[in-house]
Amino acid sequence: MNCNICPKNCNVNREKLTGFCGETNTLKIARAALHHFEEPVISGENGSGAVFFCGCNLKCVYCQNYDISNTINNGTAVKKEELPQIFNNLIEQGAHNINLVTPTHYTDLLSEVLEQDFSVPIVWNSGAYEKVESLKKLENKVQVFLPDFKYSDNNIAKSLSKADDYFEVFKQALEEMIKQRGKPKIENGIIQSGVIVRHLVLPGFLDNTKKVIDYISQFKDDVLFSLMFQYVPIKELEIKSLNRRVKRSEYNEILEHLYKRGIEDGFVQSLSSASKKYIPSFNLEGLK
Repeated sequence: MNCNICPKNCNVNREKLTGFCGETNTLKIARAALHHFEEPVISGENGSGAVFFCGCNLKCVYCQNYDISNTINNGTAVKKEELPQIFNNLIEQGAHNINLVTPTHYTDLLSEVLEQDFSVPIVWNSGAYEKVESLKKLENKVQVFLPDFKYSDNNIAKSLSKADDYFEVFKQALEEMIKQRGKPKIENGIIQSGVIVRHLVLPGFLDNTKKVIDYISQFKDDVLFSLMFQYVPIKELEIKSLNRRVKRSEYNEILEHLYKRGIEDGFVQSLSSASKKYIPSFNLEGLK
């Protein structure tokens, strides 16, 4: 069957070809290890069991995980039948959850794996460029949705991620996520169910961030909001502002806007989070 899992609608046979995501129907993973740099309700004390998938259906030009999202040279092939053991190994290490990072283009395969019950919540950590019909395949299988709300401006989405319908797609995806999981439920400091909406502030794109905040403010009783300032340049880009970190003045301006919109439940990163030391090494840890 040809692949139309996501809004890219590549319509290619992934047994023979790759679509925009760059991947086939063979799961490809770059790392499966405890990760301590997520939101506190996800990482907790022990860490989140983060499984980093290769490929991506957005391929943002500035991606912090560029080595695995935009290239096909990293990662290793993993059989679908091997995933439960990888998950259970992380759970045995004390993982508070299984955190599926950039999983959208493997939705069909993962929905089959997630038919099995695991003893910790499953976190769907995505760029939120997803079809509602694909998300429905995850109902009662994913406990926590962690969408990264990237763009309120489709022109920016087109320029940076080749997704000129991003905002409309996101709105429908978010409504489906909230419909499935409802208000966040936290036990002993760890989220068990619900939606956490992330947004990465890009230097020089403050209006985009402000409109993201404006939009998400209407859902402030239904989701937690995580405002991230961890952006660091990974490679030289044509857009000059993306070749630097967020300035203190930009940080203060965005925080002032956040507070004006009355969003109080969630998380705000400090500027010190903008460091490459927080980017994982994609060295096949947990897969060898």
